[in-house]
Amino acid sequence: MKKMDFEVAIIGAGVAGMTTAIYLARAGIKCCLLEKSIYGGQINQSPEVRNYPGFVNVSGIELTANIFEQVKQLEISYINKEVVSITDKDSYKILELKDGKIFTRAVVIATGRQSKELELDGIEELIGRGVSYCATCDGNFFKGKDVVVVGGGSSALEEAIYLSKICKNVTILSRSDRLKAEKYYIEQIQYRGNILVRYNTKVKGLNKTEGKLSSVVVLTDEKEEEISAEGCFICIGYQPKTTNFSKIIKTDKDGYIKTDKDRKTNIPYIYAAGDVVKKTKFQLLTAMNDGVLAANSCINDLNELMVD
Repeated sequence: MKKMDFEVAIIGAGVAGMTTAIYLARAGIKCCLLEKSIYGGQINQSPEVRNYPGFVNVSGIELTANIFEQVKQLEISYINKEVVSITDKDSYKILELKDGKIFTRAVVIATGRQSKELELDGIEELIGRGVSYCATCDGNFFKGKDVVVVGGGSSALEEAIYLSKICKNVTILSRSDRLKAEKYYIEQIQYRGNILVRYNTKVKGLNKTEGKLSSVVVLTDEKEEEISAEGCFICIGYQPKTTNFSKIIKTDKDGYIKTDKDRKTNIPYIYAAGDVVKKTKFQLLTAMNDGVLAANSCINDLNELMVD
């Protein structure tokens, strides 16, 4: 019989992946976490988390650091590498890494989502030179400057609020005639004197001066206009990071992994948890709940495998 490196390999060390690992380890199952960047995932970009029970206000990084501390205390293997693909061998799985392989009985995919990119001519050459997808990462580069935020959802307003504390003026560009965000964020921007919302506005182009962003060309009610801005932060939604697994795992038209209520995929002993699974609410708690469900499915299925 093929020797396994782990009983369960969890791909992605966001809150869903770490929760899965914690529950598996506490059940005595040897597991590992594989993460190509840093543990914590997207919530690391949130300067304030106010809807997590037990904390009135906590930063995303502080929260994920606390969870990762539990991972370390349980001595769960943390492997800082990217999983390129999964090979299904029925009784075991092979994870192909860029520089090696991992053999495991079961797999939990918890790779989360990433920001959708704005499709505009010349935008690629301006990323890092005025265009950004993360205010907490790059906001300080625009201290005292005028910036725009593209999007009208909760994440866009959260970015705008953060930037308003650093930048001179923040203009939110919403394609809709209303903001599609949580009430809390809508109320918060009303108290910020340097945040302006432009409705029915679409970004048409980006202008640069000496290789850096200098203005944004917009269409507001079909009228073209140029807005002076040195920073453009894009928050137009998310897409699941499932490209590496879509050849064997069934996904929907948007790329989200299809699972049953227990987070089982179409392949036995492969599960999915967190933001790679479509749901009505993408929240910390729903991601963690997925982790618990996936871990429980792993535990039950592996126990049955042992009996057989």
